[in-house]
Amino acid sequence: MSQPENPQELWTAVDRYITDSVVPSEPGLDAALAASDAAGLPAIQVSPNQGKFLALLATIRGARRILELGTLGGYSTIWLARALPPGGRLITLEAEPRHAEVARSNIARAGLAGVVEVRLGRALDTLPRLAEEGAGPFDFVFIDADKVNIPEYFDWALKLTRPGSVIVVDNVVRRGNLIDARSTDANVQGVRRFHDGLAKIQRVSATTLQTVGSKGYDGFTLVLVTGE
Repeated sequence: MSQPENPQELWTAVDRYITDSVVPSEPGLDAALAASDAAGLPAIQVSPNQGKFLALLATIRGARRILELGTLGGYSTIWLARALPPGGRLITLEAEPRHAEVARSNIARAGLAGVVEVRLGRALDTLPRLAEEGAGPFDFVFIDADKVNIPEYFDWALKLTRPGSVIVVDNVVRRGNLIDARSTDANVQGVRRFHDGLAKIQRVSATTLQTVGSKGYDGFTLVLVTGE
């Protein structure tokens, strides 16, 4: 079979091959995608192979407590929750009531209602409440909310984790616009502020990787908390 000439078509075809090969279809996850689409939610969730990658990272870390910022329809939430051991818990934060409603339904259908708590509200309001409640420390944090406030979300993630915790921040390359200091896109400036601040934090070890796939050209930052 000849390769597609369009880069996006090629990336999507490779993602499809990878998914068909090593990420077999699973009813609970497939149903979550279908329900999210039927509800009109934007199709911006992680791809299946990215979802499994997150689950593998959480498993490797041995995470028992996971925090997610940005639930959408709960697709990545289900992947991460399934990586938890018995007794593990996941809290996911969602600002949009409709998204939270769909996510709760998807999570319940996947049999994870007793494992996952969906909290509705702006993350910058909800995160301080988690700290006040003593909800942490979390072993694994996935930040996939709006990019404008990523630096603030990351600051809170550091407060709610401990040495050995892993933090993943998604969509930080922005089709390469990360390097454009003059960009007027608030999302680009958000990920730039995040990287500028990250370089000054002594108690973490981090790297950012570029990615291509069915979701286009982007990337994620992987952070290991190394100190108090």
